[in-house]
Parts: sequence; structure tokens; C-alpha cells
Amino acid sequence: MLNGKSWYQLSIEDVFEALDSTTSGLVSKEAKARQEKYGYNELKVKSRNPFIRFLLQFHNPLLYMLIFAAVVCFFLGEFMDMVVIIAVVLGTVIIGFIQEGKAETALEALKKMMVPECTVFRDGKKKIIPARELVPGDVVLLEGGNRVPADLRLFSAKNLNINEAMLTGESVPVAKNVSSVPKSDLTLEKQRCICFSGTFVTRGRGEGVVVGTGEQTEIGKIAGIMQETERVTPPIMKKIAGFTRFFIIVIPILGVINFIVGLVFGYGAVHMFLTTIGLIVAGIPEGLPAAVITTFAFGTISMARRHALIRRLPAAETLGCTTVICSDKTGTLTRNEMTVTRIYSGGKDYRLSGVGYEPKGEVFLSNKAPGSVELGKELMETMRAGCLCNNALLEESEQGLYSIKGDPTEGALIVSAAKAGITEKLPRLDEIPFESEEQYMVTLHKGEEENIVYVKGSPERVLKMCQNQLIDGDIEPLMTGEILSKSDEMAKDALRVLGMGYKVVEKEKASLIPEEDLDGLTFLGLQGMLDPCREEAIEAVRKCKGAGIRVVMITGDHVQTAKAIAGELRIGEGEERVLSGAEIQRMDDIELSEVVDKVSVYARVAPEHKFRIVEQLHKRGEIVAVTGDGVNDAPALKRAHIGISMGITGTEVSKESSDMVLTDDNFASIVAAIEEGRHIFNNIWKVILYLLPTNGGQVMVMMGAILLSPFIPIFAERLPLEPIQILWVNLIIALACAIPLAREVKEKGILDMPPRDISEPLANAFFLQRVGLVSIVETSAVFTVFSLVYLSLRDFAQAGTAAFTTLIFVEVCYLFTARSVRGSAFTFSPFSNKWVVIGAVTTLGLQVIWVYSLPLFGVSPFKTVPFPPEWWLVIFLVTPAGFLAVEFEKLIRRRLIKASARIHTVERIIPKELRDATLHNELREIVIEQRGIVEDRFDRLIKKCEILDIDRSISLKEMFEMVSAMLFRRVGIDKKTLFNLLMEREKQISTVIAPGLAIPHTIARGIREFDVLLVRCKEGVIFPGVSGGVHTVFVLVGPPDERNFYLRALAAIAQIAQDKDFDKNWSKAVDIEELRNGILSAERKRIGIA
Repeated sequence: MLNGKSWYQLSIEDVFEALDSTTSGLVSKEAKARQEKYGYNELKVKSRNPFIRFLLQFHNPLLYMLIFAAVVCFFLGEFMDMVVIIAVVLGTVIIGFIQEGKAETALEALKKMMVPECTVFRDGKKKIIPARELVPGDVVLLEGGNRVPADLRLFSAKNLNINEAMLTGESVPVAKNVSSVPKSDLTLEKQRCICFSGTFVTRGRGEGVVVGTGEQTEIGKIAGIMQETERVTPPIMKKIAGFTRFFIIVIPILGVINFIVGLVFGYGAVHMFLTTIGLIVAGIPEGLPAAVITTFAFGTISMARRHALIRRLPAAETLGCTTVICSDKTGTLTRNEMTVTRIYSGGKDYRLSGVGYEPKGEVFLSNKAPGSVELGKELMETMRAGCLCNNALLEESEQGLYSIKGDPTEGALIVSAAKAGITEKLPRLDEIPFESEEQYMVTLHKGEEENIVYVKGSPERVLKMCQNQLIDGDIEPLMTGEILSKSDEMAKDALRVLGMGYKVVEKEKASLIPEEDLDGLTFLGLQGMLDPCREEAIEAVRKCKGAGIRVVMITGDHVQTAKAIAGELRIGEGEERVLSGAEIQRMDDIELSEVVDKVSVYARVAPEHKFRIVEQLHKRGEIVAVTGDGVNDAPALKRAHIGISMGITGTEVSKESSDMVLTDDNFASIVAAIEEGRHIFNNIWKVILYLLPTNGGQVMVMMGAILLSPFIPIFAERLPLEPIQILWVNLIIALACAIPLAREVKEKGILDMPPRDISEPLANAFFLQRVGLVSIVETSAVFTVFSLVYLSLRDFAQAGTAAFTTLIFVEVCYLFTARSVRGSAFTFSPFSNKWVVIGAVTTLGLQVIWVYSLPLFGVSPFKTVPFPPEWWLVIFLVTPAGFLAVEFEKLIRRRLIKASARIHTVERIIPKELRDATLHNELREIVIEQRGIVEDRFDRLIKKCEILDIDRSISLKEMFEMVSAMLFRRVGIDKKTLFNLLMEREKQISTVIAPGLAIPHTIARGIREFDVLLVRCKEGVIFPGVSGGVHTVFVLVGPPDERNFYLRALAAIAQIAQDKDFDKNWSKAVDIEELRNGILSAERKRIGIA
């Protein structure tokens, strides 16, 4: 850059002057001096000492707990358990070390893109030198097959085409030239006189002067951003870290309290020290890290089967709480296979069926069915011109898959011709290749009697070469206006349009002369093509909306193309605005932050714009997943919560920077991975909800025994459980029982719920209630069996063994209801997850072996002894306690929902004084007459309308919960977004929800798909009144006065019936069951089930 101008804005004379160089290059002495000043042409990667990185992996609160547990095992002489715990610690550390190293691997991949050698002019001679020795001012020669060694300003170019996909993401090679462009702030792909380091020369020759080396190149700037960008910590890891900190603080405090209380109650210091150690061991979930990591591992295996490879384990779960997906268009939402869909020729409009590169499909008139038209000469010639004036090749693999070698646009023309049976190849005599300045390509072919010139290019440019056109096989006057009008019409439909022309020349002509041969042509027709949307992507976007996830499309294509593709995919429905890269460039971060949650389609976007979009979404609290395939996408991939690279078209840099790789480059695979991510979290929650009661129960047993010892003498003599027994329970329950929960099958409707609120703690009220309940039940069971056995047998060893066995058996039985957090265990087969059954049988079998280990093996590793067989019956009677307690708790929660929210019909609320049919009908007729309503509409609404009665008052916050629970299914509105929109309602034209809640029209367009649901709260609705509005669909009515409620209900229904689009919207109405489920899900959350 010179005086505020970029290198592409300067003339080549100004560039050489600024760099103090010439077309002959530098002399060696000057080059050496500049190298001392600018340094080597290489990327500097800041890497930490691997040993230090390895040691830092131990800086993890959960690992501190495990290391402490291993130390305790050492002093207790339990060396086998110590080895198991140390193995878990090392496994966790090694995985973390490998994952962290991948960030530096991405930078190393960037370094590999630097060229080892290049050809330069030094001392006036052509030389091959190491590319790292290049300096600004050097002159570099480029040829087909070369990789560009530094950022160059071209001063000579002949048919030079460079593939810049690794930087810009555009797969089509860019034709380069030497002309400067005065316009500022051009995106990389528009800087045609600049060649960028690391890009690839596909054909042609060129010479350029070095204007940037090392970190001053575009690829160097990306490396710098990557090193500055911190990778986002996955939400689940934050929650587990917070959870662990809770344990680290609480468990030692409980240990100290336990020690002091024991001393106060008269226990000896040594005895209380060992007891406190046992308490701390009981409180530490030793098996939790292994169980969580295993859950991640099983989830990633499932994702891999659905074409999503996870590179960082925690990222698998983060997908489950994704709120925004920022997706590229080409190849991800679309097929990346240009397809001709329309042809205009001879004054007629034709359509082509079939998509992609497979040459299957039909050509037919737009107003007629396929196969009903005979293809005319002008149509055949239009497709023949596209096929022959072409350098691409259509190839078929052994598996029958078709692909294009060459330009995708030219490939589309070959396929369109093949659909009409045109496959012949006329020998080519000469060619004028396509140049971006000229906007056309010409080929000369050898015919049987005469030679033929074919031209393809922009319609405007081709029309300037033509003087007539072919219609019905005859030469007719050229209708330029009509042709350009049709071209504009096709362009508005986001089609890339090319014009075709031809000219017959004498047989002797063997070469092209532009001045002679590009005039007096006959116009043949227009071919319009696009990159069609993936059919599965359309369904995937719909699923995202149902799951409360907003899809944002970011593309480098034109605004019109972006709009059309977004419309077909139904992305950003109801949004007027498409934001361009130029507009983003003019915005500061505050301005951009204000629009990122309102815009879902971005066009003509550069890599730095993409990074800023992701950054602002991140700052607004969104959980962002971002797709990318080029080097330029690496910073955004790293900044996102989930970076998703393309397995087929992606560069190594993008893959190394990402958290997940799509092996099929398909957007639908992202949605499948999100479903698996939600499933992973559900299973992690099940695992934790299963493991924590074990620890809670054991802590209660240890502390309870100490606290009760003054009142229950046997606890003063012996605690029910030994520390070594506690350690075994924690490990066997985690390995044999909790880990099988990680294999639990997906529950229905997993994508019918909004994204999880990441601000909500893992240990919420419901969580604590469930853990507390099971812990109390387990403690009661252990105390009961321990006391009964001792009082009967007067043997502490047998009583302790029975208590130890009871704890194991209760935990195993609880396992079968823990398979579903909310649903009853009686609603699914116990054998639907065979691993749970295997784990349960294994655990119970091992426990029986330990009980009889002393007589069987002569040793007792867990201080157990056999006890009389009749006590097994007592244990079996106590065993179902945990299972039954949780099932009963689930049942109560379901009953509470039914009791607090009842749904019935409008007829149920008619006041007593209006129950007479005559009075009711008179009132109905008055409403219809006053409002000018079509009678049939009003009656249809009355029949469809239902009432939700809630036997309590509800707050505005709870009403948000209810509304958002319903809305997210259809319009992707989550609670946070809904709240923000409602709070800004005074700034917008709003839709009233009687009697006092307004929703912006942008949401109301989606709500119109719902039926009418009236809400009545027994004790009133607590929210402020808001007036105004023009359309009501979801209605909140109160207070509970019967007559007032009924009249309001009729008024609201009448208001809906007045809607001019009523009949159109009614046809889209959904079943009331869906509305009911939305409201009830909010009630479940209130009560603590959801």
C-alpha cells in the first residue's frame, strides 16, 4: 500500500517507482539488503514447548480431584484402583494435548502452502531461488502448474488463469490482467492485477513484481488472525468446570465439618481422619471424566456414520445448543453443479429437466409438458454452440457418477446439449479464449463443406456482433430489445445467462481474425443456468426452523442470486434486506451488531466480513456454527463455537482449523450432526443424573452415620461403608452402568425443541431435586439393611457387606428409570439398550463374587464376608426403592401439569345467563353484523378455538416461555429473541395479542399458520397493557370473569375473521395439538420436567 492506495489501484509505473525496481528485477546486493530489512518470505508460527503444553493439561479442577483420589488410594494400599484412576487422568490429559496441538497444526498447514522455489530475474538474468529469499521489488515469472510464491502485482499476463479457491472460496479460476482499478476496498477476487501467495496457476504465463512477503501477504494476514483468535470454550465444558468447582469447594468443607463433628461427638482423631478421607472419596465422582469422554466418543461415532467427523470431542455436544448456522452457499446449500434450466431461442422459452452433471433430462416448451415438442433447428444450434465453444470435459466414473473437468459453467453447457442428444465434436481449428475484459469466447471448427465460427459470452457483447437471428430455421431481423428483456428476466431469477451466436465461413479459413470474424454473426439464443439447491438442504433448513435454529447464508455471489437461492431454501423469510459486503465494509462493529440478528442473507462477502459477522453474533450471545472450505475461512472457523469444514472441497488449513469435517459437503449433514449433538447432551445429562446420586448417597451415609451416632449407637462403633468399598462403587457404577447410558437411543422429538439455554446451569432446580431424592432413598436403604442385619446377627462385617451390596443393587435398579429423564420406564423396552442390561448383570454378578470372595479365593479385596441367604431376600425387597421413588416422582410431575393446565372448547365458557341458545345466537349475529364478518368464517373459528385454563396467576416472563415454546416450531423464534422484540414493540408496527401483549408483524406472518388458542388464568395475567394492532392469531385473554372472558373471546375471534387473507391463511392452519404441546412444554419447564 502506498499513500493510502492499494497496490491494485496503482499503475505499474507507480508500483515500480514505489518499490525502486524495474522489469529486470533487483541486483543481488540490493536483494540481500532488503532481506535484512523485511526478513524472510515465510510465516512465523508461535509455538509453545510441547512439554509445557503437556503439563498445562493437568491444570483442570476435575483432574485435581482425581489425582487426590489416587493419592488416597495409595495411602489406603489400594494400588489397583490407583492405577485405574491414573489411567483416566493420563487419558484425559493426552486427548487435551492432541486437541490443543491441532490449532498449531492448522498454522503448520498454512506454512506448507508456501512455495519452496521460484523463478525470478536477478542481476538481469533468469534464476531459480528459494522462495523464502524473495523480497519486495523482485520480479517473478509464473507459468501453468506453478504456485504463486508471494503477493505479486502483474505487469505482464497472457491467458493467465489462477485458482484462488483457497483464499476466496470460488472454485472457478480467475482470469488475470495487468490493468489497475481505481476503486477502493475491492474484494480479493476483484483484484485482477494481483496474484496472491499460495494460489495456483491453472494456465497461461505472467510476470509480476513482489509487493508483499511473509506476514505481509494475504495468507500471512490470515495466519496472524488465527494466532490472535482464541478458540471458544464449548458450553458443556464450562458447565462441567463450574460443576467441578462446586465439588472442590463443597466436598472439602463437608470433610472438615465431618471431622469437627466427629471430634465433638467423642471420636478419636485418627478414626475421624480415616472417616473424613472416606467421605471425600465418596464425594468425588471418579468415574465422571471417563463416562463423559465415552459419551462424547459414542456420539462422534454416530455422527461419523452421518457424514460428520468430529475433530474435538466437546464440539459434538456444542452442536446441540447451536442457535445460528452461518453456511456457505456453493456446494453446501447447493449442489455445486451448474445446471442449464432455461433456454430462449427463436422467440420461444424452453425449460430443461434434470439437475447436476448427469446428462439425463428433457427439453420442452415452458407452457407444454415434457416430450410434447419437436426441437427446432435454432434450439439445437444454440445447444451445439454451447457444446463446441467449450473447453470443459464431461467424465463418467466406473461407479456411474458424472463430473466436470474444467469450468463448471462450460460443463453445464455440455450437459444441456447431451440432454438433446448432441454429443458430436467438430475438429477445432482455432480459438480466442475468454477474457474478462472482452466477455466472450470464440472457436473455429472444420465442417464438411464450410467452416463454422461459434461464439458464446455475455448477451450484450454477443448481440453487438450479430446482425440477424435464427427463427424457425430461417434468418430473420435481430430483435435486440426482446432478447435483452428476456436476458434481464432470466437474470432476475438468479440465472447466469450466456448468449450464443454463429457464422459460416469459407472452407479455407484456418485461423481467426477478430476484426473480420466477429462481425455479422447470426444470434442463436440464450442459455440460463444456476447452481441448484440440494433437495435435502431444503428439508434441512425446515428442520432447523423447527429446532429453533436460524440459518444464515453467506456467499460471494451477487445479491440477486443470493436472494433467489435463499427464497428457494426459505432462508430469511419475511426479511426485506440482503446485506452486501460493501455495506458491511462501511459499518462499524456497533452498527453491524444491530443488524446481524435481523439479516439472514449476506452477498458479495469477503473473508474479513465473514469473520466480523461471526464475531458480532458471538457477542450477542448466539451459539454459532460456521461452514468454510478455504484458507480465508480459517479465522471464522476458529472463532465460531463450531467450525465446520468441507471434506471434499476444503483445504487442509480449513480442516485443521475446524471442529468438524463434513465428508459429503452437505448442509443436511450439519442438521443430522445437531440432532446427534442434542442426543449427546441428553445422554451426558442422564449419565450425570445417574452418577451423582451415588456420590450423594455415599456422602449422606458417611455424614449421616456420624451425626446419628449419638442416637444410634451402632454408628458410633462402625460406619456402614468402608472407603475402599466406596471407591469400588464409584468406579464400577461409572464403568459398567453409567457408560452404557451413553449408548441410549434417541428420544422422539429431539429436533422439535428449541436450543438449550447455555446460561442455565447444569445443576438446576430439577437436577438437584432428582439427585436429592435418589440420594435420600439410597441412604435410607443402606441404613435400614445395615441396622437390621447388625441387630439380628451382631456382626459388623456381615452388616457392612449387606449395606455395601444394597447400595450396589439400588443403584443398578435405579439405572432402568434413569434411561429417560422425563418419561416413564414402562413406556420403553428394558432391552432396547442391550448395553444397560449387560452392565447391570455384570455389576450384580461381580458383587455376588465379592460377597463370597473370602471362602472362594481366600482373600477379600473389599472387606466383605458372606452373610446368611435369608438376608438376600431383604436386599431384593429394598432394591426397587430408587426405581419406584423416581417413577413416582415422574408421575406426580405429569399429574401436576394436567392439574395446572386444562384445555377445553369455547362452548364450555358460555356464561349461565347466555346459555340459552337464542341469546347466544343473537349475540353471535350482533358481532357478525357489527364487524362485517363472513358468517362461515366466524363459525369455523368458533369450532376450532380452544381454551387453556391455568389454575394460577402467571407472570410476563412465564408468558414469554409459553409463547416462545409455541413459536419456535414454525418461525424459529427463541425466548431471548421474542423478549427483545416484545420489549422494542413501541418502535414497530405491532400485532396485538388481546388484551395486552404485542408481537411484531415479522413474527405474525409466521404465527398466522396457527389456529386460535385462548388463555385464561384463574388468578389473572400479570403484564402491562398495550393498545393498537391489526391482526390477532394467538390470543391471551383474562381476567377470570366468565362473562368478560367470553365477550373478549368472541371479539378476538371476530378480529381474526376480519383478516382479508383469512381463507389463504386458514388453509395453512396446523393441528391444535401442536399448540397444546407448546403450552404444555412451558408448563413442564415450570414444574421442572423439561
